Amino acid sequence: MIVFRDLSEVPADFGPSVVAIGKFDGVHLGHRAVIERMREDARAADARAVAVTFDRNPLEILRPESCPENVVVTDRKLDLLGELDLDATLLLTFDRALASLAAEDFVSDILVDALHVVTVLVGRDFRFGSGGRGDVALLRELGPRYGFTVDVVEDVHPDGGERRVSSTWIRELLAAGDVVEAARVLGRPVSVSGEVVHGLKRGRELGFPTANLSEVIDALAPADGVYAGWLDDHDTGIRHPAAISVGTNPTFDDVHRRQVEAHVLDEVGLDLYGHHVTVEFTSHLRGMVAFDGMDALIAQMAADVTEARTRLEKD
Repeated sequence: MIVFRDLSEVPADFGPSVVAIGKFDGVHLGHRAVIERMREDARAADARAVAVTFDRNPLEILRPESCPENVVVTDRKLDLLGELDLDATLLLTFDRALASLAAEDFVSDILVDALHVVTVLVGRDFRFGSGGRGDVALLRELGPRYGFTVDVVEDVHPDGGERRVSSTWIRELLAAGDVVEAARVLGRPVSVSGEVVHGLKRGRELGFPTANLSEVIDALAPADGVYAGWLDDHDTGIRHPAAISVGTNPTFDDVHRRQVEAHVLDEVGLDLYGHHVTVEFTSHLRGMVAFDGMDALIAQMAADVTEARTRLEKD
């Protein structure tokens, strides 16, 4: 997949294209439905399949006090889109200039002049342009003038339920630690990736060494607590079963930021420092609590490891 990070990078002869527009935060089941339809339309039109998205949530500029955390960072979003057999993604810098661009200029400058669009795919509640004045009705009005059609993709409701798939729902599920339901709505397991760094080495002292992820990770971590899951080591290609902790370790009260750390099961002397890893969460074991003394903590950690192993063997 080609990634254009500016309109100037799009070749003059690029296109024709079928374009899907959205934030695509999380690249969840709803987004995948839009992209699947886009690929179908592109095949039918013998055109390129192109996603148009933004380098940040527009609310970060428009209403920063209301802007939620991203489900995934921009580079992870591009990686996920790249797995979906697209020809290209246009990543627009959402700044004051783009925010003030009139809706019709957004269509003419970006979709028509740069991408030579023949079909535009959006969700029913899609808004665009200065003040959010652009909508599906405006796209349909402009289509005949500029030579494109509009394909509106309906919301996705898993298993016929009442709630539609959305990034908001996924954030709620992660905040509740419900990684099983979050994975169902995402269409893939909940995971975060980062570099293994040196921590306080307290897990090693307690008999349960952990791989501590750097503060910079590529996705929203689930709620504080203990989980069963996997650690994928990208340096070696090995997938390890793991018991995973998310939080600040309240028993000691000396960790000042949330951290993700994974204890690899049944491995001795494993050195992961400096490795790039992905930690995948498969089930929630318990919440994060402060224990009354080291013995109680060690006993619980042993129980967590046993439960994590049992859960993973059943998967």
